[in-house]
Amino acid sequence: MALSKSTPIANQLLAALPGKDYQGLLRHLEQTPLIFEEILYQPDAVMSDVYFPNSGVVSLLAGANERATLEVGLVGNEGMVGLGVFLGVNTSVNRAVVQGAGSAMKMKASSLRKQCKDGGIFSRLLQRYSHSVLAQVTQAAVCNQFHSVDARMARWLLMTHDRMGDDEFRLTQEFLSHMLGVRREGVSIAAGDLQKRKLIRYSRGALRILDRPGLEATSCGCYEIIRDEGKAS
Repeated sequence: MALSKSTPIANQLLAALPGKDYQGLLRHLEQTPLIFEEILYQPDAVMSDVYFPNSGVVSLLAGANERATLEVGLVGNEGMVGLGVFLGVNTSVNRAVVQGAGSAMKMKASSLRKQCKDGGIFSRLLQRYSHSVLAQVTQAAVCNQFHSVDARMARWLLMTHDRMGDDEFRLTQEFLSHMLGVRREGVSIAAGDLQKRKLIRYSRGALRILDRPGLEATSCGCYEIIRDEGKAS
């Protein structure tokens, strides 16, 4: 769907642009739905478009094969999916999967390159965002290596909650096992533990956060580090 000058700006990167700069991007942007479990990129596939989420969440997954994957990044309306295009890369390293349905502003990769080739405020915003994503990926690697599944799940749920803006979202055990890089049995045990403590309610693929402060207490310090880095960018 084409955008007009009156279209609300929900994506934080685009909203940070001065009005004149944003208006200059409008003709290159198209609103598109983000459908739950939709794959935006596969590893080694050409990134022909980039996405600026208005709502919803996209997971970036790295792995050895289709079954062995681990989430290395999470993108909501604070950022952009397809950052490699800005960094001069044509193909995706990771699989990008819609974890929470919503919508995004889509732009051709060729248009993004043209808009950024001469520098300017758009490029500077994407540079700062690149640093934030790198920090997120680095901290997630530390978290996955050293912290318990309960703490990692709490961190992941908090990050998703921040981006979804809703206490309830769809979530299958299989999908969560890919996110955390553990077997479904491990996911079931961790989710059951959080549920017994009345921090979440999880049934038939729907998860509701009941006690956010309790999740924050359960999560490791990685959540605060990632959150604060995102705010700083």
